[in-house]
Amino acid sequence: MTLRFSARLEGQLIHCEIGSDTAISAPVFCFSLMAKPKVISGGTVLRRVAGFAEVVLPDIPAGGSVQLILTHDNPEFLVRNRAWLPLGGYLRTAAGCLPLPELGLGVQGHVPPTVVPDFKGLKLVPQPTEWHPSGGEVDVTAGLCGAPAAVDLLAQRLNFGPYASPSGLPVSTKIVSDLPEMAYELTIERGGVTIVAADDAGAFAAGITLLNLMQTHAGLLPLGRIADSPRFGYRGQHLDCARHFYRLDTILRFLDLMALLKLNRFHWHFADDEAFRLEVDGFPDLWKKTAFRGEKELVPGTYGGGIRAGGSYSKADVARILQRAAALHIQVLPEIEIPAHSHALIKAVPGLRDPGDNGEEVSVHGYLDNIINPAMQATWNFLHPLVEEVAALFPIGMLHLGCDEAPAGAWSGSPAVAALKAREKLETSDDVQGWMMARLAAHLGEKGIRSAAWEEAAKGSNGGIGNGALLFSWTGQGPGLAAARRGHDVVMCPAQHVYFDMAHTSAPEDWGAGWAASIALEDVVNWKPVPDGAEDIAHRIVGIEGCFWSEFTTHDAEMEPMLAPRILGLANKAWDKTDRVNATALRSLAQAYAGLFDRMGWQRHRGA
Repeated sequence: MTLRFSARLEGQLIHCEIGSDTAISAPVFCFSLMAKPKVISGGTVLRRVAGFAEVVLPDIPAGGSVQLILTHDNPEFLVRNRAWLPLGGYLRTAAGCLPLPELGLGVQGHVPPTVVPDFKGLKLVPQPTEWHPSGGEVDVTAGLCGAPAAVDLLAQRLNFGPYASPSGLPVSTKIVSDLPEMAYELTIERGGVTIVAADDAGAFAAGITLLNLMQTHAGLLPLGRIADSPRFGYRGQHLDCARHFYRLDTILRFLDLMALLKLNRFHWHFADDEAFRLEVDGFPDLWKKTAFRGEKELVPGTYGGGIRAGGSYSKADVARILQRAAALHIQVLPEIEIPAHSHALIKAVPGLRDPGDNGEEVSVHGYLDNIINPAMQATWNFLHPLVEEVAALFPIGMLHLGCDEAPAGAWSGSPAVAALKAREKLETSDDVQGWMMARLAAHLGEKGIRSAAWEEAAKGSNGGIGNGALLFSWTGQGPGLAAARRGHDVVMCPAQHVYFDMAHTSAPEDWGAGWAASIALEDVVNWKPVPDGAEDIAHRIVGIEGCFWSEFTTHDAEMEPMLAPRILGLANKAWDKTDRVNATALRSLAQAYAGLFDRMGWQRHRGA
């Protein structure tokens, strides 16, 4: 049997055609959109779960086809580009489930890049604090003798050889105590290279600088002296492995890219409405029942899950990731996701909802039951051992608890929460959420674990999460500034600048989300981590982070051109104290780094 499937956008309407060379009786078209679908014509909705739908179609005659017109039920979800077409489509028939041909996925039709002048100065991302050229250059195409071994292993994996070689230019390294943490000084002379560093991390950073320069300067290192240290201690990149399961090798490559750009925090998001992908001993049903989504699974094929997709990460996988991260001086921040974005938890673990709750709150993604109830004892019987086990796996000493996008009116129909409000003198759902997060953060604190959370965790008249939690400001910088003034340390990750799941452009031929913005290369650097007027709380802004959410991702490689080359701007913002790389300079540096992405086999958005 040969099936045909096509879909096109016409304004806010999605026109689909499904055909077959063999007659099919009573087919059910199963697919996902970014939000709850609505059928305009051509079929009848049988079932909807968030953006997943099952639509009964007319019989398909042999050699014929049927047409279907869809849109998004919520008018606030405007179709942006090709990524808003149906994903993971298949037909359910009496003979079984039949996958439909995939539509063109991911970034395609690259716009020819704009020709920009070469970067004047060191072609290096991130830019160093100080660069004092002495004139001339030295040939290191034969490699370096005595270069940091961990950097050599990275160079081999990235296809950046030769880097370390016994016949190469000599490198000497000295660790001293009078430099700031992770600082280094790098002197490049014709007779050799000298590294003076504060610690092993500083020596590693110096080696990474050499690796970059050897690539961007075609094996001819400029002579001179670099004095360098990072602006922020937290230089992060997030990856959503809940909506799409990334292979272990992909995550390891992701860490290599981070290290090349001196990023040092991997924010690992493995739990959300769609799955809990970490194999924990205390609750095996949690990951066994939610690791896969699709036909006859607890969670249907939302976000392109199709007939069946997913997987889970074992303790051995965690060990591999931690081993690679440690070698690259990267720490891994794990994230569970509560109280909202918990549809998969609720499906897999009994007792997390109030059976008397008659509320009808709907999450922003269209789930009717995605928030766990803090008034249920089962919630705490579950959460306390879960957070302890997850936190114990990761040496960072911190656990991100999630806490974003609670649906409006959360718990309003729960008698148990009404009693909790009366007992604890709480008035609003924000107060309830704040009480819940503070209780869990206090429990972790007793175990020596610091909590982190998204900005919403600070909501509530009772002060929110408290307990010295690190907060991530994502809807913009305003909530982060407010949290900093209330005494929280803050990581800035404003969606308008560093959410790399956003499309690069507003063109319908592009790919990605668009609710916050379309993010061109320039937008990644056209902002200030410490805005004007916030100098008094600059010490509370401890880092920045890029985020990649995987609602549009059905294959690992689709993530790559969404990050590259925009991640260059993030890396520079996180490291460079002078913040002197403007939009024009970033375009020039991206041009210099194009060959590096190609050599390491990392797809890039060539229009950037």
